[in-house]
Amino acid sequence: MPKMVFIETDGTRREVDAPLGLSILEIARRHDIDLEGACEGSLACSTCHVVITPEWYDLLPDADEDEEDMLDLAFGLTKTSRLGCQIRMSEELDGLTVKLPGSR
Repeated sequence: MPKMVFIETDGTRREVDAPLGLSILEIARRHDIDLEGACEGSLACSTCHVVITPEWYDLLPDADEDEEDMLDLAFGLTKTSRLGCQIRMSEELDGLTVKLPGSR
């Protein structure tokens, strides 16, 4: 099964199972990672904002306009910020590493 790594706000690295087809938000919830997702993945908020580590960012499909609009509302936005509800796990993303922003 593919894996992914969450880097929590305190710097703790947690490697978890990441079933194919699930979003980063869904994977976080399965493993009790503190990623809010207030809108339940309906692209109506930015509370599932994650920072993709640079080596993985270019492997992701581009964010669409709706995601970009929501990202503009995210705290601590970076060049590699994305919404966790919009990225689905695939074989190519096995090992994906994401950082949780310091504050929401």
